Parts: sequence; C-alpha cells; structure tokens
Amino acid sequence: MIKIDNLWKRYGKNQVIAGLSLEIQEGETLVILGRSGVGKSVLLRQILGIEKPDEGTIDVRGVRISGLKKAALYAAVKDMGMLFQGAALFDSMNIFENTAFYLRQHGDPKTGKKFPEEEVERRVLEALNMVSLAGEEYKMPSDLSGGMRKRAGLARLIVYRPSILLYDEPTTGLDPITAQQINELIVKTQEELNGTSIVVTHDIHSAIYIADRLALHKDGKIAYVDEPKAFLEIDDPLIKFLKESMTYHPSARGKL
Repeated sequence: MIKIDNLWKRYGKNQVIAGLSLEIQEGETLVILGRSGVGKSVLLRQILGIEKPDEGTIDVRGVRISGLKKAALYAAVKDMGMLFQGAALFDSMNIFENTAFYLRQHGDPKTGKKFPEEEVERRVLEALNMVSLAGEEYKMPSDLSGGMRKRAGLARLIVYRPSILLYDEPTTGLDPITAQQINELIVKTQEELNGTSIVVTHDIHSAIYIADRLALHKDGKIAYVDEPKAFLEIDDPLIKFLKESMTYHPSARGKL
C-alpha cells in the first residue's frame, strides 16, 4: 500500500529522518508514537508530497511519489487527506465554506468534474453531521472551541472521502473528554470510508484506542512496529515509560 524505504531528511544540521523504512498496509490504522520534535510530522509531509526527502523513496500503491512533481504528484496524492495539528481552517471562511473548499476548488477527486452547488451542500452537511457540527455551519473558526475546530478540520478532510487519511497530533491540546471524542471520530471515519489511516501522536491513550498497529519513531528511524499488546511488551525504555503512564480502561477496545 505505502512503502517507505531508507528515507533521509535534514534541516540544516538537524538530521530529522535517518534511514527510516516502513510499510503501511491497506485498510489499517497505523499510529506512529514518539517524543515531541523527533520528526513524526515531517514524515507525514513526506508521505503527502508536501516535502521531498534528501534520499530514499516513498511508493503509494506502486507509484513512486518521492520522484514526482507538479501535476504528476497531484494525480498521485489527490486521494489523500490530512488533518493538520492546528486544524488549519481558513479564518476568513465560515465552517460551511471551509468544508466546501476542496469540492469547489477540485471537484470530484476521481473524475475531476465540478460538483453542482446542491451536491456540494449535500456533502458538506453530511460531513458536518458526521462530526456532530450540524447547525454550526455558519460559525467562524474564531467562534469555535479547540475540540470543535478539530472536528471542523475533520469534516473538511472527510467531505471528499479520501482513501488515505493522515492525522497530525489530533488530540494535542484537548481535554481528556474532548480528546476521546476525537478518537471515536477517527475510528468512525475509518469505518465509514474503509480507508487507510496514519496517525502521529505522543498520546498513548489515543494510540491504543485507535491503532491496529503501533510504530515507534526513535533516532530518526522506525524502531519497532507491532500490534498494541505485543508492542507494549517490547523491552525498550521509552515503550516502558509509555506503558507505565497508561491506565487501562475500556477505551482500549479489548486490544490489551
């Protein structure tokens, strides 16, 4: 599905990614754990094609996107979507306009044809209803709480139904109750779209709830990948710390 081989990325003297290799399977939710600032978000930008690696390759469904530019790159990644850490809403647009933006700009990602406005409205209201923002569509981003902004960002992501979904720290800065609501929406979205999800986080509670597999980003590489129960049994100081910081509760969905 997605194969990353020997990826390297440096910013000045800071070697963020150093020979990283990883395979993401079709239809799974893979959660990448790691300390803040180790390059997890950089990896997402590489997968999305926003940035290019210094070395190494990224293949998505057999297409080597790491070597593509402009129109060819867009064609290869147009079926991807990303929820950015700060939601990245347009401050000058209300929630309806934010959610409709992709559909109005690009039309159907599969055919490239423009949608009639009534179809745009139907899809936007459906997406907002899915994230429990029905009735809030004419509010501005500045009127929303942090959790509502995350949900609005998720609506803008799912409105065009991408099959590959990337999430950058989706629960950062949220209280535990709101964070769990976002976790539940991620699981619901995965089930509704039958897609492939990659989530980067340092929140072990969220990771256990949503993940089919967990990966540890450490020293510029993916050090380990495994299913949640086996992952937490790996003999590594960082994993041991994560395990000790976690209190088991039913939100683990029976994975532990």
